[in-house]
Amino acid sequence: MSSLYEKQRHRYPLYVLIGITFVLLIIVTYFEWMIGIVAAVLLGPTLFHVFRSYKVAQEEIEDYISTLSYRIKKVGEEALMGMPIGIMLINDELEIEWTNSFLSSCFGVDTLVGQSLYDVAEQLVPLIKTEATEEVITFRDRTFKVIIRREERLLYFFDITEQAQLEQKYEQEKIVLGVIFLDNYDDVTQGMDDQTKSQLNSQVTSILNRWASEYGLFLKRTSSDRFVAVLNEHILQQLEKNKFSILDEVREQTAKNHVPLTLSIGIGTNSPSLPELGTLAQSSLDLALGRGGDQVAIKQPNGKVKFYGGKTNPMEKRTRVRARVISHALKELILESEQVFIMGHKYPDMDAIGSAIGILKVAQMNQKEAFIVIDTNRIDSGVQRLLEEVKKQTELWSRFISPEQALELATEDTLLVVVDTHKPSLVIEERLLLRLDRVVVIDHHRRGEEFIEDPILVYMEPYASSTSELVTELLQYQPKRSKLSMLEATALLAGIVVDTKSFTLRTGSRTFDAASYLRAQGADTTLVQKLLKENIEHYIKRAKIIENAIIDEHGFAIAKGSANETYDPVLIAQAADTLLSLNGVVASFVISKRNDQMIGISARSLGDVNVQLIMEKLDGGGHLTNAATQLANITIDEAEKRLKEAIREYIAGGKDT
Repeated sequence: MSSLYEKQRHRYPLYVLIGITFVLLIIVTYFEWMIGIVAAVLLGPTLFHVFRSYKVAQEEIEDYISTLSYRIKKVGEEALMGMPIGIMLINDELEIEWTNSFLSSCFGVDTLVGQSLYDVAEQLVPLIKTEATEEVITFRDRTFKVIIRREERLLYFFDITEQAQLEQKYEQEKIVLGVIFLDNYDDVTQGMDDQTKSQLNSQVTSILNRWASEYGLFLKRTSSDRFVAVLNEHILQQLEKNKFSILDEVREQTAKNHVPLTLSIGIGTNSPSLPELGTLAQSSLDLALGRGGDQVAIKQPNGKVKFYGGKTNPMEKRTRVRARVISHALKELILESEQVFIMGHKYPDMDAIGSAIGILKVAQMNQKEAFIVIDTNRIDSGVQRLLEEVKKQTELWSRFISPEQALELATEDTLLVVVDTHKPSLVIEERLLLRLDRVVVIDHHRRGEEFIEDPILVYMEPYASSTSELVTELLQYQPKRSKLSMLEATALLAGIVVDTKSFTLRTGSRTFDAASYLRAQGADTTLVQKLLKENIEHYIKRAKIIENAIIDEHGFAIAKGSANETYDPVLIAQAADTLLSLNGVVASFVISKRNDQMIGISARSLGDVNVQLIMEKLDGGGHLTNAATQLANITIDEAEKRLKEAIREYIAGGKDT
């Protein structure tokens, strides 16, 4: 280190001071030589002492700095070698050139030098090859935060095992709220004597209490058909791992006494707010019940929902009282409105068009202007034949308008009725939903995660065969100012026939009641058959799809259309229905390119397989026996790969998931 006083800028002032002193000494000596001699004698030792003191101070400073440098170097070596921070140097071939002793001890070896990173910690390789600068990884039961310095090929390892364990413990101990509802308690206990009802209550309570005790959750019965459960994330993970077997246990145990009782559970999770957890739990329960019950819905604040159960076909619970109440509520909404718009889903089928015509008739019975919104460029051949018949009746055809016309005619007092769907992304014109505040939803599909926001009236019955069946019942409670025409009744009947596959699937007693009413109103069954006829090209095209179908060992049939052709959604649905009729097939899936260049998958089953859950894994939905999805920016082969993966997950999880 250079001396402070060896530097020119510090020596010059001292030299100037000494020079001035000598000049003054000479002047004094010239006038008073005695005083000059005395001053010179005194000045010499003083200057010597000053220079000596500065020299000693300089040496002490240099010694101190030298000692401090040594100590800092020693501390650095201690930190490098002994601190609980791992340090690793690697070369371009990802071989370890050097590590400190702490990191070696973490791997349980004396040295890691010369080993490849692929052999020591392979999970680090992708991190180094990406642009990430830091990442948290776990190996050898320890958690590390790794900081990467690519230019120096240097990695720092910070042991955060205790922090990770605390975070995991915090996550696992988060409060979870659940609401348990006995789906059909009122129905099965109606007419029971007090003793039998008490025995049923004791049986169900005993099953649930035993289940709660096994998993360690708190359970409290709040009413005859409702329980509240308090648990944590760790318990919830165990229940999910077991696929909520309590659903099957309650159903099977009560069935032994000829009382088919089922559960629905709504769970709220992943929120620190207890009121929000309660809201999420109730919302989840509503969602589970809207999908037909006998299942669990788990909802998080970000809107994500997971479902378990849904194994059985929903039991018919709707009553004529409910239909009458909904019909009267719809009547009041129509009377309060200036006009009514009716809209179905994209590429509408017979059920969507038939139910739309039925709601049009409801509005006309209440003497209100009404219009059906339809895109004539996006309809299948069967609906095209129906519209050809509609065009013959000028008054009825004038009620059909395009989405653009609807947007121009829409006012604040317009009522929008959405039929045969409840998903905003599937309606013909989503902009209408955004513009109009008064929306009614009438649908027969199981409620999905996506739902139209804030409708003023919802009539969703997954127990119904079709939306046309629901609308037919609503019509019977409207003012009898006019009668259904033959074509209107036929359109509704065609919707029921298509969705029930000619009264073979999802058909209840109410379905036949609705069909009987429509037949009495003049519905032409012969015309229904004509509307549903297909041409020879359509038939051959469908047969070619079925020809290349592959049936696996589980009875799942998968067929693909040609990658160079587009197929009508109705055609692939019919192909799936045909495959389902083959011997040994329990579920069928048909994959093809649609006219809108998306990849469509149509799924069918006879009830043993819940194809709705499989399609929901691919962002689709539907019913237990009838579901579908549409995938964008994907090839047919990629869609097949994703479908097979969803089927594998379904089979691995058990058919009760």
